[in-house]
Amino acid sequence: MSYEPLPTSAEAMGYQRDWTRSLRARIEDGAQFAFVNADTPHEIFHAMDMPVVVNQWWSSVIAAKQLSTHTLDRGAEMGFHDNLAKYSALPIISALDDNPDMQPWGGLPDPAILCARQSADDQQRLFQLYAEKAGARLALLHAPAPAENLNDWWVRARDDWEALYGTARLDLMQAQIDDLIGQVEEITGRAFDHAGFGAYMEQIERQELIFEDVNLMIAGAERMPVRIGEQIPNVMIPQWHRGSDWAVAHAERFRDAVGERIEAGGAVVEDERVRMMWIGAGLWFDTKFYTAFEEEFGAVFAWSMYLPFAADGYVRRAKGDYLRALAARVVTMNEQLHQAPWANAWLAKQARDYRIDLAVILVPEADRQSGYATNFIAEDLRDAGVEVVEIHADMVDARRWDGGRAKADVAAGIRRVIAREHER
Repeated sequence: MSYEPLPTSAEAMGYQRDWTRSLRARIEDGAQFAFVNADTPHEIFHAMDMPVVVNQWWSSVIAAKQLSTHTLDRGAEMGFHDNLAKYSALPIISALDDNPDMQPWGGLPDPAILCARQSADDQQRLFQLYAEKAGARLALLHAPAPAENLNDWWVRARDDWEALYGTARLDLMQAQIDDLIGQVEEITGRAFDHAGFGAYMEQIERQELIFEDVNLMIAGAERMPVRIGEQIPNVMIPQWHRGSDWAVAHAERFRDAVGERIEAGGAVVEDERVRMMWIGAGLWFDTKFYTAFEEEFGAVFAWSMYLPFAADGYVRRAKGDYLRALAARVVTMNEQLHQAPWANAWLAKQARDYRIDLAVILVPEADRQSGYATNFIAEDLRDAGVEVVEIHADMVDARRWDGGRAKADVAAGIRRVIAREHER
């Protein structure tokens, strides 16, 4: 039996493509949009009906359209050094290049506001340059370190987030969110609706808990029912529109489709022998890499961060204080995914939940905020009995990608797993 993609995958990608193409028309009709990093409070913009384009999503589209080489080469010509965090820098260089013929769908119109957490050294300057070019407002949020690092954050963050993240840090983040609300009110001419915001946050909670159901279903399936290349758009496109009627409904359709696939006994690989996890952002310019080991080895990529993080990274029970809960959602979002001790402890748990045999870790050496915890992650996974392969490459920079070498390294890791199984 050949693998059939879920119908919801094309639906999600089609929705996002059509939404992006319609953005320019909305701008021409007087709308204004926000250009933001992934770890910022998108919820404020959504609640005030302000369209949001996510920097890292746009970066993935540029790379998928095979435009990253041109864009990064242009960046070098403009004077940008090569050690920028390219996942965040790529769209900004593209905007500064201002060449519609070398941008997806002709590029983006100018945003009215840009928003970033200062979680990496280069973020504030990159966003400042884009804001100056666009004549846009710039909202930079602080990223203060916690007083204590607690490994079981995914358990405590849902209800005990005040103690987990610290009152001082949450006070600062909430104050900056309040300031952001004021800026968006000035841009849009609309007043922030606190009651409506509470209802909207409850919708987000509902969406993330649906994704948690899907995560548990996939983790517990005897064989992997859906490729990670499909999991990602079915989760992340709704996340960029989180809490909307479409996003919640799509999450439900995705859950139902996965349930039907499992019930019917469908699987990515009929003779599944090795279950793998991909650690890091997507390899956006070569997503076929994820299917390269299925036929020869019966090895399937079962896990990426996007689906399990939907609940663990976003569910924050508000207790009636929705802005405070939002502050708790964003105050350490990127760090929990990429930095020790949060990332390695969470990933070791995920490997156990998914019965992972082999972890493939993407190591983007120039992207410090995405690569800080690599050694800790590898050590903890090996201690948990998981084989580990590290691939030194960037998620959007195709210029130094050696696909043949990367596939050979993963294949060698798969053979080690199979050999170990034969010895038992």
